[in-house]
Amino acid sequence: MTYKNFFPIALFSLAITLPVSPVWSQQQAKLKKSIDVFGIPVKAESGVSNRKLLHVARVLAEYLDNNNNGKVDNPLVVKQLRKRKGGCVSIYSGDDGYDPCMWLFEDEIFPQGSRKGRRDATIEEVLHLITQTGYAYAYPKQFGERKGTKIAKAMDKARGGYRGPGQPVNKYPAGAWYTYDDRTCDYACMVTEYFYWGLTSILGGQSYSGRYNEIKREWKLNTKAKVKRKDKALYRLLTTKKYKLPKRLPDGKYKGIKLKIKTR
Repeated sequence: MTYKNFFPIALFSLAITLPVSPVWSQQQAKLKKSIDVFGIPVKAESGVSNRKLLHVARVLAEYLDNNNNGKVDNPLVVKQLRKRKGGCVSIYSGDDGYDPCMWLFEDEIFPQGSRKGRRDATIEEVLHLITQTGYAYAYPKQFGERKGTKIAKAMDKARGGYRGPGQPVNKYPAGAWYTYDDRTCDYACMVTEYFYWGLTSILGGQSYSGRYNEIKREWKLNTKAKVKRKDKALYRLLTTKKYKLPKRLPDGKYKGIKLKIKTR
């Protein structure tokens, strides 16, 4: 996760249940363009290019309708996204945006895809929305972002057995392969990041040239083969058919439904 975009993660669980503040309302008022993706709004400031707005919407649609047949793969997850205030995406052209939604800045969106030194943050931030506000509530015992769930148990093992309060320690135990070291990241945040690393590695999103060296400080299993071999619990969880998780990394070329930009 990009550090400038960490703040909404910390607020995200609160935004699900708390009333929208006047500040958030003011921020949302700036968002003049929007696309509806299976009932989930993707909004942007007028200065954000239509190309980038469409890219974010297409990535969201691909995650939810991975086989591009025009129907969501997991209605339980989409139901949770629709019912919660945080089930939305906001895109800002500047660097001062924040609201209850998962949000992105225009300069971190790359429709042409990720490569060494240039990462499309859309893949990460949109997935955070789906796992935090969707899977964590649709399957609380499996994907809930708290101690004792299946994904949390796998994560603690990946951290070398560290089961502290959630904030990473200065030095992880020897043998840990998930070593996120941002001390502002609480336990729920750690689960969010772990889910992202695991699934995108399985889908081939962390294996492009130079990527391992960029991420090895916090995640060492950047390929499907590595996750399957080293983190068996996570691999088994993320590939269990009944959860209907994506089998293909989004590329922004979604064609399942027509996505239209509306302006106000």
